[in-house]
Amino acid sequence: MTTARRSGGKGLRQFLDAEQQRAWLEGNAELSDADERAESLEQRFKYVARFEKFLRRPQAEDVLGLLRLYAERCIPIPRTTERFYWSVSCLPSTSDKPLVRINASWMELFTLYADGEDVRARFIVHLSDFTTDRTATADDLDEGLLERSVVEPNDIACTFPSAVDLFVIKVRSSTSIRAFLTDDRALRGIRNFNLTHMNRGRNAYQASHSYSLADHMLDG
Repeated sequence: MTTARRSGGKGLRQFLDAEQQRAWLEGNAELSDADERAESLEQRFKYVARFEKFLRRPQAEDVLGLLRLYAERCIPIPRTTERFYWSVSCLPSTSDKPLVRINASWMELFTLYADGEDVRARFIVHLSDFTTDRTATADDLDEGLLERSVVEPNDIACTFPSAVDLFVIKVRSSTSIRAFLTDDRALRGIRNFNLTHMNRGRNAYQASHSYSLADHMLDG
């Protein structure tokens, strides 16, 4: 499948048509990505010191492994769309003090935090991808699905923001986060939410992109 830029449309639609996106969502296609990554040296050097500080954290190795898995499974054509349609931030300066955060458009997609010497994650997804009848109704949440998607049932928790069809899933421990990222139903939900926001246009968080983290995601 080609990733050449298309005329018309915005966001991911410039590179992948609806059929290609649907095939990737359902796990029925391997998309052809760019061979080379575009890069800004100024942007790279801007966050080198922060990346070096991150590497001194006891969770660094686990985080890099989880980011690599996320890039492989949850972001379509990540090299082609790097920075301008998704970005990863290193030790972002927000009050919740994350280790890393992935964004697209104006939306947070995936965040990792320190949890002792382990990590915990926050995924933002569509509620309708995690209900028994695919409606955006909290009462119909498929709790069994969530519990089966992690190593231990108490490793997962959720909250319901006020926005329509928005759902926050919190997973603790690197082993359960990895299990969640490799569960077929959970993965489809992550992919669907990411497609929604990568199709909304250019990424608003380009200025916080860490090429050093992305190196491990895309070239590791």
